[in-house]
Formats: sequence, structure tokens, C-alpha cells
Amino acid sequence: MERVAAFTDTYLPTVNGVTYTIASWRERWERAGGRMDVVYPNADGHRPNDGEHPVGSLPLPFYDGFHVGTPKVPKAVRDAEVVHAHTPFNIGVGGLRLARKKDVPLVASYHTPTSEYAEYVSPTDSIASLVGRVSEAYERWFYGRADAVLAPSEATRDHLKSAVGVDTPVEVVPNGIDTERFRPVETDEFLARHDLRGERPLIGYTGRHGYEKRLSELVAAAADMDVTVVFGGDGPAREDLEEQAESLGADARFLGFLDREEMPAFYSALDAFAFPSPVETQGLVALEANACGTPVVGANAGALADTIDHGETGYHYESGNIDDFRDAVHRTLADRDDLRERCLARRDEVSVEHAVEKLHDVYDRMR
Repeated sequence: MERVAAFTDTYLPTVNGVTYTIASWRERWERAGGRMDVVYPNADGHRPNDGEHPVGSLPLPFYDGFHVGTPKVPKAVRDAEVVHAHTPFNIGVGGLRLARKKDVPLVASYHTPTSEYAEYVSPTDSIASLVGRVSEAYERWFYGRADAVLAPSEATRDHLKSAVGVDTPVEVVPNGIDTERFRPVETDEFLARHDLRGERPLIGYTGRHGYEKRLSELVAAAADMDVTVVFGGDGPAREDLEEQAESLGADARFLGFLDREEMPAFYSALDAFAFPSPVETQGLVALEANACGTPVVGANAGALADTIDHGETGYHYESGNIDDFRDAVHRTLADRDDLRERCLARRDEVSVEHAVEKLHDVYDRMR
């Protein structure tokens, strides 16, 4: 097994899809006898363990909870046989420098379509357009210097090739989920603790409450339905979502951040998981829900067009169309039992073990 140095600008204590992927890949890689060190931006709230190497950082002003790290290369990772960059930015540039200096392969994962977030961080449409073009030009430069680029879905691979213009070989390696953790479980205690017992179907979402996730579409759809919407997580859009739910009369509950141990019960308690975000590169929470037997209603955009198998693990709706969203929820609730069985039958296909096998193949071919 290769000695791998992973460079990322998103790591603990921040909890998101990128952090989860790196941590789960690292755990399985080292369980198999390899070594995968992590270089990440230092932040309060996480004490580094063996193989974790924080570098200096500053908080990102417009994105709460994220830090910008320096492109420093710790001495402990300079014997790496493969460098894996999980970011194209500062810390990823450090990984690029190490790979070139030591003449070892650089593998780069594409986790976040930065150009899609331009509107979120820009005050005007013209500035958003400029930011988007600059982002794609930079991504094209960075990923063009990798020996291989990993995309978590076919839709993301196509975006890299056609929209961004990356000419480096792009391989689809799903992030994978921990099927040992995410499985159907008893939910009585969870429902009682969060006062969610009742006769209404439960429709839920968990993750960052960012404006780019378009969670307002979920609140709007639920307003005219006899359902309870359950939000796990937090983020800058939460206050506006709470106000929207109150003004529309939607039965919405905001649970805040949930412990990782609670997540299987959260998913298992839902009758359907709702995912309106059109900017996902894979959508891990959708796969976690499926692994717990819960079908997903999601936007027919971005990676969710692939992650959700329409009619098998849930249903799509046209992004932005509230009536279509509502119809897809009704259809999912009506077909829930059949969808549940199909979701559970595909657990092995979405496991992190399956993902790490593909990752190992890529590393071997690069050396």
C-alpha cells in the first residue's frame, strides 16, 4: 500500500462531505496497511492525532467555519509516494509543489464546483459572472497539472471536461459511505427526544443551511402539504428559513447540528429525504439516507441527476419548480415501501470500501 499525503483546506473540526470523505478513506486505507497523512488548516476545536499535520491558517471571511491555509509542506509528509490534493487552493498548491519536487504522482479530487458558488459570494450578477470565469480558469490551470483527477460522479466528470475544460484524465471514484454506520435502526428514542412523534409523514434534510442549497424550495413545497419538515444542521440561511416557514405556515422543525451517532436514526425516522441543491458534486447525504432505507426527492441537476436513480431510490423534480417538487414528494411517499427495498439492495455499491478499492487502482496506475 502506498504512502499517501492528502492536502485539504477542509478538515476537522468542520464537519461536511469533504471532511467525512477524507476521514473515511484514511481510516479504510490505514486499516488495509497503508499510510495516509493529512495536511490541513489549523483551527480551534481539533487536536491533531498521529498523521495529521495542521498548517497556519486564517478564517475565510464570507464562509463561516472555513479556514484558508498556507501552502506549507510539513517535513513528515515529504516521503510520500503519492500526493492527493483535495483542494486546488493554497494547501493544494503545497501538494502540487511536493509532487513536482519529489517527482511523485499528483492525484486531485474535485469536491466543490467553485464557479457555481459565485452568486453566493458576489454582491452583483456582473461580479458573480467574473468570479465564475476566474474560478473556472484557475481550476483548469490547477487540475491540468495533476496526473489524474477524481470526480465523485459522472455528472461532475462531464462538468470538468466540458464546462471547465480540464484535459487531464478524469476518473469517476465515488466518495462512498460508511455502511457499517448507516443502516436502518430503531427510531423511537430519537423521535421522542426531538418531539417528532405524530401522524404526519416526516420529510427531512441535513447539512449546511447555505443559500446555494435552495432549501427555501423545500419550505415552500411543504407549506401546502400535510407533512412535517425536519432540518438537521445549521448555516447562514437558517434564520431566513425559519422566518419563511412561519410566514407560510409550514410545519418545520430545526434541530441544529446532530451528533454523528444520531444520524442513522435521523435518516431512518424519515419517510423521505429532500435534497433541492443543484450544485452537488455527489450528494453524500442522499446516499446515507438510501443506506438507511430512506428514498430521496432531489433536484434533477448537478450530480443528483446521477446519485438519485429515478424510480429506484427516489424521484427527481425540476429544480425551481415547487409544484413538481411537491408532486415528487407525494409520489415518493406513495411508493415508499418499494423504494426502501431497492435502496437497501444497493448498499454495497455505495460503500466506502468499494470507493477505496477504486482509489487504490488509480494510485497503482499512476506509479
